[in-house]
Amino acid sequence: MDILLVIVGAVLILAGANFLTDGASAIATRFNISQMVIGLTIVAFGTSAPELTVSVLSGLSGNGGMAVGNVIGSNIFNILAILGLTAIITPLPIGRTSRNIEIPMAILTALVLIFVIGDIFIDGKGEAELTRSEGATLLTFGLLFLLYTLYMASKGKGSAEESSSPTKPIKTWLSVIYVIGGLVGLVYGGRLFVDSASEIARTLGVSETLIGLTLVSWGTSLPELATSIVAAFKKNADIAIGNVVGSNIFNIFLVLGFTGLVHNQTGLTFSFVDLGVQLLAPLLLFLFARVLSTGTLSRKEGVFLFLIFVAYNWYLISGAVA
Repeated sequence: MDILLVIVGAVLILAGANFLTDGASAIATRFNISQMVIGLTIVAFGTSAPELTVSVLSGLSGNGGMAVGNVIGSNIFNILAILGLTAIITPLPIGRTSRNIEIPMAILTALVLIFVIGDIFIDGKGEAELTRSEGATLLTFGLLFLLYTLYMASKGKGSAEESSSPTKPIKTWLSVIYVIGGLVGLVYGGRLFVDSASEIARTLGVSETLIGLTLVSWGTSLPELATSIVAAFKKNADIAIGNVVGSNIFNIFLVLGFTGLVHNQTGLTFSFVDLGVQLLAPLLLFLFARVLSTGTLSRKEGVFLFLIFVAYNWYLISGAVA
């Protein structure tokens, strides 16, 4: 039964991503808003809803390892797996604003997370905590990020970098229904997928931290995966990139911020590898976007990103089995 629910959840996620991308693109065109801004706000926040739901509920029930592991695993999955697979399907142009501002901001959030969880390696106890004060600080950074995206929208930045492909004409009221219906499908489908997959994992005796870093994070990141792939096929590269980068920033600043604020998360155990890979992912994206290419994430670079994702998860799973 759980396997069937996993499949149903995946179908809802894919359908929701398609409606969300069409609706968000139409709204961006109707109000002359940069599609990068739409990807960084409406789409990123909507596709981060499963992470928020799972992390907050896990945190409230005392499963801090799953709550924080979900965010770390999701951010790794977003860049290494999602952008890797999407670039393999079709090379992704990366706009100047994303190269100069959003991707460096994603690196900053990864560093902030290491600072917050870093007491694992300082106190010598092998455990860390996410306190309410740290949660409030992360939320403050998240609000500043939202103000920044609103400033971008007011200045109309990124319009020169938009895809020239025509957006499917949709009436404004129908676009809103598309967005709302898409978000409902993403959130409900993602939750159905995660609950069923987690139940299957628990029957196999897997730890909650490992579940958070793998199955749960993969499940909550399916909306980002579906949205980015659909957007790339529709030549909306800014939504594909902005969706992932914006989601990573939302995950750390808003999801973890709110999770820490509602309840202290204690007994967190993560390795140098876990925190290192979640920083390595945006660093590699920055390297490919600014240093090693002309602003396009190529198929070869996508393969490289995805292979790192496979290697990291092989390390996690082999360590659990050993």
